[in-house]
Amino acid sequence: MRFIVGSNKEENADSAQSVYAVYGEKAVNISQLDPSIGSDLTGLMGRENLKSYIDALTDNAPQIAVDSITPALPVASPSKVICLGLNYADHIKEGGYKVPTYPALFMRSVSSLMPAGAPMVRPACSDKLDYEAELMVIIGKGGKHIAEDEALSHVFAYTLFNDGSVRDYQRKTHQWTPGKNFDSTGAIGPVSVTPDELPEGAVGLKIESRVGDEILQSATTSDMLWSVARVISEISVYSTLEEGDFIAMGTPPGVGHAKTPPRWLKPGEVVEVEIESIGICASPIVDEER
Repeated sequence: MRFIVGSNKEENADSAQSVYAVYGEKAVNISQLDPSIGSDLTGLMGRENLKSYIDALTDNAPQIAVDSITPALPVASPSKVICLGLNYADHIKEGGYKVPTYPALFMRSVSSLMPAGAPMVRPACSDKLDYEAELMVIIGKGGKHIAEDEALSHVFAYTLFNDGSVRDYQRKTHQWTPGKNFDSTGAIGPVSVTPDELPEGAVGLKIESRVGDEILQSATTSDMLWSVARVISEISVYSTLEEGDFIAMGTPPGVGHAKTPPRWLKPGEVVEVEIESIGICASPIVDEER
């Protein structure tokens, strides 16, 4: 199934956030049909026979155009946003790193995130804003010490992520935290797709980033060194995963800092991340207002 979390002014003058089931170019406000769903995807997690429930709920329900929805984050307040670096061999080479023997994990703050369609902000202190197309996992069932062969059952949905990175700040220390946590640099969504609509582990999907007709990155999720199942299992060794947690699966080669000359994002551009069978995450670039 496909879902968008967001708001529609025509439906609600207060722009209340709802969950929408997506059917092609149309969508149904399922939060309106069943208020117990709430205002983000966590209200759907743990429900048995989800597809049958949604199908019955939306049968003959009024539809709106998908493009009339202003997206919000799929989960409003995830307890953890865990990101994987160095997960594509050619990206590791272009960054001058060695292939890791353990996943290169780092954290992002919720304040660094924004929904698809919202502006990605180039900070006043740097012009080195870079893009990173990534597959993002939304955890639907928590756990600790999750076995790899059971890990995919903990996935509620997959979505898109643009891991906007301020490269000079990322390189200031061995820890990547500053460059990965500027406000409004990590775009998520808009569509979240349940695993039954995708290949197992979301493997074999084309992944791309671009600005207009300029292709910046183009690869396939089959190139990931660490699978979704392996990453979930490894994280759960040290941290209890909770429903609504986000896990970003790393980026393929072609990032801006590795190009000659470097290709930084500039205000006025719109950067898009697309993953086959999931959708497009588009972000206009703007300068930070002091």
